[in-house]
Amino acid sequence: MKFVYTLILSFFLIACGNNSEEESLTPEPQQLSTSLYGNSNYKFPSLTENAKTEVMHWGAFEDFETQVKTINGYTIEAIQTKSLQLVTQLDSISKNIPDTLNTKSIYSRVIVAKTRAYLLNQEVNKSQLDSVRLQEYLNEMNISVKNLITQINEKFQKDAIDLQRIDNEKQELENQKRFLDSVYQAELQDNNKIKK
Repeated sequence: MKFVYTLILSFFLIACGNNSEEESLTPEPQQLSTSLYGNSNYKFPSLTENAKTEVMHWGAFEDFETQVKTINGYTIEAIQTKSLQLVTQLDSISKNIPDTLNTKSIYSRVIVAKTRAYLLNQEVNKSQLDSVRLQEYLNEMNISVKNLITQINEKFQKDAIDLQRIDNEKQELENQKRFLDSVYQAELQDNNKIKK
């Protein structure tokens, strides 16, 4: 009888062990997340009017700007789609920087934003999502885009200052020339009076 109990108990344990193996091998359907990620109140800086005019000629920049400003406050599924679009847009943007914007500082900000988009896209598509890391990557994406927009605006501010300085220098040279001309004319008049 003891043998029968041991045999029944062995079959029971084996059956329970097989059942748990089958359960672990069966993939669980992925549940859709309703959690929202990112800072939906994050305020990106606006491009200045001069910058807006210039970036209109920069291929996918306007689409990128629209997409990145709407990536915060969405579910994982929406961020997956948006992050993939950001990667594609930033890849295009980095290859087609207009000559007027092609400075080392703007190029480096584009590369940083591109790297952040890749990391975000990689994280949001992992099978084991780390929500804290996803939040960090969204914050870093926000900061990299803010820095890019700020750098573009600063480039146009610097250009305006340089242009104003050049105009001021030209005006100063013209004033000096007029002064020297008037001094020369006065000397000529004095010399003519002395000769008479």
